[in-house]
Amino acid sequence: MKILILGGTVFAGRAMVEAALQRGHEVTLFNRGRSNPDLFPGVERITGDRKEDLHLLEGRQWDAVIDTSGYVPRVVRQAAELLAPNAGHYTFISSLSVYADTSQAGIDESAPVGQLKEDTESVTEETYGPLKALCEQAVLEAFPGRSVVLRPGLIVGPYDSTDRFTYWPVRAAQGGEVLAPGRPQRTVQFIDVRDLAEWTMRLIEAGASGVFNVDGPPGEVSMEKLLETCKAVSGSDAQFVWVSDEFLLEQQVGEWIEMPLWIPESDRDYSGFFLFDVSRAISAGLTFRPLDDTVRATLEWARTRPETYEWRAGLRREREQELLKAWKERQLSL
Repeated sequence: MKILILGGTVFAGRAMVEAALQRGHEVTLFNRGRSNPDLFPGVERITGDRKEDLHLLEGRQWDAVIDTSGYVPRVVRQAAELLAPNAGHYTFISSLSVYADTSQAGIDESAPVGQLKEDTESVTEETYGPLKALCEQAVLEAFPGRSVVLRPGLIVGPYDSTDRFTYWPVRAAQGGEVLAPGRPQRTVQFIDVRDLAEWTMRLIEAGASGVFNVDGPPGEVSMEKLLETCKAVSGSDAQFVWVSDEFLLEQQVGEWIEMPLWIPESDRDYSGFFLFDVSRAISAGLTFRPLDDTVRATLEWARTRPETYEWRAGLRREREQELLKAWKERQLSL
């Protein structure tokens, strides 16, 4: 198949290109050429900004389009409408953040999506989900019956620059006392970028259509299982010190970014955030590689980064030591 990828050189897009090439497809990239411009030297590249240079795609034919870089509805609609006459299929990478209410477990694709409170194209923490939902709508209208909307949760694995998962394999590998957040049996949910990309290719090849939640199987991976797997893969002497949600909140530890994969259980607005229903995707062929495979690949890639790398998520070691000391003192005083 001839596949056009909007983006294609950063994390999820990169994995899509690799999966497509591995399956023998012919790939064309359309992006600004700013991120990893030397990747995939044998792949056709059209350099341009999708906000201004869509005319560069006019008159070309592709069997499928994968949109990994759409955030603004107007911009996504322009691309989808321009490509609709000459492309057979369109896959849009959206997000589980589209849902209006994540306070309940088992959210499936029929749940209401968020609505913008005002007309804006500014992408913020508050508008990201509603804007993505409008992008989905634009794609489904331009490619009725021949489009797929994928709503991933936290995407993890090699080349993830957010560090929201990578922190844990690396920190566990460093060994010693490791601050672990909350209740050990609290479950977490994420999807390996390679599983996402390989399944996307299978959907495209099958000409699938519809909307799918794409995340790990709910309830199968606890925080304790994740950390123990990180320890086992690295062979470290890590000792996990489990501290309570209440303590972390008292110490003003930031959820999700400063403490990756942690959302306090008292935050009822996110009670369902690690328990999304992905049964529809599984029925459509989504599969999951073993957890230790994801951890190992992430750790191996992370070790290739320079020692001067500045982390975008996770506790600083000094901060971690301060918290561990305060926690031990708290326990002694009880």
